[in-house]
Amino acid sequence: MNHLTIQEQSIIRQIQSETDKKNLDNISRTAAYLSYFKENPDIIWSFLASMVSRNGGWNMCDLSGSIFPHLIAAKTRKQLFLTYERANWLIFHDVFPQLLVYQYSTKINRPMFHLLSFFNVSSFIQKEWQRYWIGNDKKRLTTALIINEQNVIQTPVIDHPIYKKKVFRSLIFSFQDWLHFSCVLFPTCGGEVYGASVNGFKSLSKRINLGKRLAEILFHPRLFPYFFEFAEKTPHTGSRYDYEQYFKIKTVRNTPMLRTSFPVITHHQHESEDWSMRRTVSPAWLYFPVRHQHPIHLTDWYFAKSNQLQLLLSIQKVLQLKKWE
Repeated sequence: MNHLTIQEQSIIRQIQSETDKKNLDNISRTAAYLSYFKENPDIIWSFLASMVSRNGGWNMCDLSGSIFPHLIAAKTRKQLFLTYERANWLIFHDVFPQLLVYQYSTKINRPMFHLLSFFNVSSFIQKEWQRYWIGNDKKRLTTALIINEQNVIQTPVIDHPIYKKKVFRSLIFSFQDWLHFSCVLFPTCGGEVYGASVNGFKSLSKRINLGKRLAEILFHPRLFPYFFEFAEKTPHTGSRYDYEQYFKIKTVRNTPMLRTSFPVITHHQHESEDWSMRRTVSPAWLYFPVRHQHPIHLTDWYFAKSNQLQLLLSIQKVLQLKKWE
């Protein structure tokens, strides 16, 4: 850092401090992404990140809800929570400095992307920010950020020996994956739910494709105002009641709020590698258009899946089956 100006060194420290402060838990991350989008509406990825992060919180709180504790052993639920939390933390740790460097660049009307290397972000995304500064291609930047963040979690989470053994090869994960329970939902204040799912979550390309499909749904000109209204009007608590409260069929709170259920986890960043030095960026990731193979309006699907889970719980109780581990 010796060759940086005092001002640049100060900016790096400020960015690091703000990132650490807002990377406390899923609630703070989700709020930070949304707040950033409202201040920088051209960076549409930030709104996508906020809505996907909401889903991460809902998935976490499912683990302490009215169903999963009866189906899944406590040790396995803890491991699932730590997996969700680690991925959520890693992505924020990587991307929020990028967002703040861009924001600072816009304020002084000069690109400051040379600072990104001090935050160990990939050379791929550094080039993409520079490209965006010149060409202002929002869709390209959104796709690039989706590619980058999914690659960021591939080695430390998806391919990590512990997560691989205890989570991604577990019966419950395979079951969720197969039945598309792992669905990303975008609710509205009108009680409707849209979204998309992926089976084959371990596949990097499938997750990138999912991200691209989600971006297309979220920013659909007709639907975006409804999703943004929901985000503005509804504080994120981690409980699915955040959106279930808007359903026409009244429901009770079946999942708790995140901060009443889970502790703040202290993370450590291990030696970070530049994934783009080891992995080739597939042209399909950047250029292939997305195709929606399933309906994106998921309200009826959501109720059907909820009923399936209730049925599963009833069967488990009647047959007194052992909890999944």
